[in-house]
Amino acid sequence: MNIRRHSEFPSLIAEAEFAHLMGAIGPFEAAPGLGIAVSGGRDSMALCLLADGWARGLGGQVTALTVDHGLRPGSADEARRVGDWLQERGIAHRLITWRGAKPETGIQAAARRARYELLTAWCRNAGILHLVLAHHQGDQAETYLLRLAAGSGDDGLACMAAVVETPGVRLLRPLLGVPRTRLTGTLKAFGQPWLDDPSNRDPAFARVRVRAGLAVSRQYSRRSAGLAAEAVRRGRRRVLRETAVSALLARCCVVYPAGYAVVDGNLLAAAPVEISRAALGRVVLCIGGRAYGPRRERLLRLHGLLLDGRLGRGATLSGCRILGATSGLLVCRETRDPPLPLDVWPESEVLWDGRFVVTVRSAARLVHLGRDGWAEVVGRCPDLRRNPVPAAVRPTLPTLADDMGIQAVPHIGYRREGDGSAAAGIGHIAFHPRHTLSPCGFLVA
Repeated sequence: MNIRRHSEFPSLIAEAEFAHLMGAIGPFEAAPGLGIAVSGGRDSMALCLLADGWARGLGGQVTALTVDHGLRPGSADEARRVGDWLQERGIAHRLITWRGAKPETGIQAAARRARYELLTAWCRNAGILHLVLAHHQGDQAETYLLRLAAGSGDDGLACMAAVVETPGVRLLRPLLGVPRTRLTGTLKAFGQPWLDDPSNRDPAFARVRVRAGLAVSRQYSRRSAGLAAEAVRRGRRRVLRETAVSALLARCCVVYPAGYAVVDGNLLAAAPVEISRAALGRVVLCIGGRAYGPRRERLLRLHGLLLDGRLGRGATLSGCRILGATSGLLVCRETRDPPLPLDVWPESEVLWDGRFVVTVRSAARLVHLGRDGWAEVVGRCPDLRRNPVPAAVRPTLPTLADDMGIQAVPHIGYRREGDGSAAAGIGHIAFHPRHTLSPCGFLVA
């Protein structure tokens, strides 16, 4: 790959330096295969070219992945232009389109969630273990200020991790300590053009306003580096805390395939308060299926109720119900705000309710069972009342329905009479929440 001499562009990231950055976030297989999130902006283009050279040197390869959100006129043309640039350099490129209805509010957050889901799904289906992201020092500084203003706790102020281990793929950010100016210098050394997204200059978005505030600072570089370094310090403390939380959860919590957990309240209460509270928050994050965990003040309130023995008839938090049970604390999905019915097609894999990965044998609708659905199935099969799934969990079970009613509820072994096993029903279902129970996976390079 053609690159100009280092003396002409002293700010560029040399091959040896990038190899050191990647080594800090390993390990990798002998011939690494990487998915690179590439928008076409300077950050991701620089990352892609650097990662391509690194992977080739080890006998591996990269695949550039561009998500077209379809939010701006011309976005598809821009994505194709990125593909043309990379093709000229012999880099494989795949275009992924975000289809379906778009929300009218919170569009940036929704687009970010969709992008991660599409990218990680592509990598998982392609057998690629590593998805590499181009977040850099400036992004980390902006994230720190945004979270500080939002009142985030210690975990939130650790900001972005260099490595996040997820059930399907490793998210890698090798550039968190690198200023953006060096990425620009690297692209210039490669002679590579890039795209500028106009939304990155729109003051309607909080991150853009924070970026503008940093940019006018006379000590921009020093301040960004300082904020990013503070995030690293908090990140290291977070790693130690998460290790202790995982050890506690391994002793006190059991997660069941139907998407609920039972927690030994005595073990939870006996742990140090900070670790106990974080463990409770992690259970809620896992079982609730939401993108983000509970707000700190609400988690503090619930944890206090548990320690004081004042849970009473139960409580709700971040999409979960927390109930006292003979075997401990029952944590399950709330029945209110169920997901919208989802039409599914044979052999297509979907993430349902943010918690279950499902494939089906025939076209149907995925819904929560609900109380009416439960009445329907026990009306047909009264013995299901003795099923071990707790009553509070049953209305939230993933269910296949059609115009004739409930077709199948796999977690209680129900299939409508007359629906042959080869022709109908759920082919595969697994509890696969957005966030695993163990918080270990946040790593600092």
